[in-house]
Amino acid sequence: MVDPDVRNAIYQLHLAGVSLQEISRQFQVSRNTVRAIIGQRGAVPRTVRKDKIHVDSELLARLYRECGGWLQRVHERLVEEEKVPLSYPTLTRRVRELGLGKPLTTRCEHVPDEPGLEMQHDTTLYQVKLAGQPTRVVASLLYLRYSKRRYLKFYRAFNRFAMKCFLHEALMFWGCAAKQCIIDNTNLARLRGSGKLAVIVPEMAAFAQRYGFTFLCHALRHPNRKAGEERSFWTVETNFLSGRSFESLEDLNQQALAWATERMEHRPQGKAGLIPAKAFEHECGFLTALSDQLPAPYCALERGTDPYGYVAFEGNYYWVPGSKREDVKMLRYAEHLKIYQQRTCVAEYRLPADEVKNARFSPEGQPPPRYLPKHRKHGAEHEEQRLRALGSEVAAYVDYALKTAGIQRHRFLRELFALSRRVTPAVFVEALTRALRYRVTQMETLERIAWFCLSQGKEYLPDVDVDESFRERPAYQEGCLTDEPDLSIYDEGPGEAEAREEDDTTQQNESEDEHG
Repeated sequence: MVDPDVRNAIYQLHLAGVSLQEISRQFQVSRNTVRAIIGQRGAVPRTVRKDKIHVDSELLARLYRECGGWLQRVHERLVEEEKVPLSYPTLTRRVRELGLGKPLTTRCEHVPDEPGLEMQHDTTLYQVKLAGQPTRVVASLLYLRYSKRRYLKFYRAFNRFAMKCFLHEALMFWGCAAKQCIIDNTNLARLRGSGKLAVIVPEMAAFAQRYGFTFLCHALRHPNRKAGEERSFWTVETNFLSGRSFESLEDLNQQALAWATERMEHRPQGKAGLIPAKAFEHECGFLTALSDQLPAPYCALERGTDPYGYVAFEGNYYWVPGSKREDVKMLRYAEHLKIYQQRTCVAEYRLPADEVKNARFSPEGQPPPRYLPKHRKHGAEHEEQRLRALGSEVAAYVDYALKTAGIQRHRFLRELFALSRRVTPAVFVEALTRALRYRVTQMETLERIAWFCLSQGKEYLPDVDVDESFRERPAYQEGCLTDEPDLSIYDEGPGEAEAREEDDTTQQNESEDEHG
């Protein structure tokens, strides 16, 4: 194929009067090619491939829909049912030309960077070590597009209520909000549709209206619409999480707040070297100012009071003042909890740390309840300690069994300790050694192994001291004069016993007939 520039040069030389032979010699092309280029006036001809076998576009589109996009099945139906001898490569080319199964890609629109117009929100997952333990956390980040200001917080789980709490916390920290909040097509705020046609959940639309902004979903597969937000997550991964250690989720959020609102506020951003703190001072005049009295979002829950005056919430127990067992209404805020009884707030608690579970709380300044539940579950630390003290073999088996998937730790330790009390220590150690060799963790199998070891003759039941003076007791003296019981029936076989029972029955019937 001759390049377009060479074709144009050949045509221009022809117009200048240069002979075909000279043009052919100069560009190293044949004279027939030179004649063809001159006939086409130096333009590149547009060649359209002509298929020998014509396939109707509507037929191909219908088969594609009916077969769910599987081209191999489309090819089978074309050949067998429609009698179209089309090869598979030709079919795939025609599908590509028609654009079947491939969404139309459109260009992203350019949105001007105006102060006070836009903020962006998104979440992503990270694997972070908390106290040396890898933990899955959700990072939520709010980004002001013009001033490049950020607010970052991490959660164990992120739902619609957490989204409202995060936006309230971030916007109240800034004291103002932009007119639009760009989000992806998440179901936390979107009810149906996508992009500009997305319908926002009424609950979230009312929440945004309170703060003076609206949610706007970007188009599908266009995450660059909030490129500043996406780039911020990369900065979090490479600049914040790397080289830092965290003891707990609270420690992680404290460091994240200082990093986002102090360190990154005064660091130059981008090629222009923009300082977010200075740009925010200019943007404040275009943002919607927020009142300090805006109420924080909460989640209302109904709970019943147990016999000891507690209500359960998220694995902990909170005491309800008073002596009645009435249903209460709980308002769960981001960091504290309020308990209402008959529309009166009777107690308020600050939510404990994330790792605190099975704890009991009472209001500050009030004495704790007198009675505590006795049926609360306790751990098996004492049983585990007693088991490990029996020897290294028992400790090795306990380590193995507790790592087995599906083992209920406390129940298993209690049952294992109970087994150790029913057999001698030597038999117990031998049974666990055998169980560890064969990787046995079922309690029923452990008991059978223990009884098997006990029956091998290595262990004997201890002798019992019998007081021979029992023969002098009045009860024994009275009983020793009675007739000896007939125990010969236990020496008979099954057939002899049945025959003897039939004879006894026959004799009894004859005796009754005689008396009758």
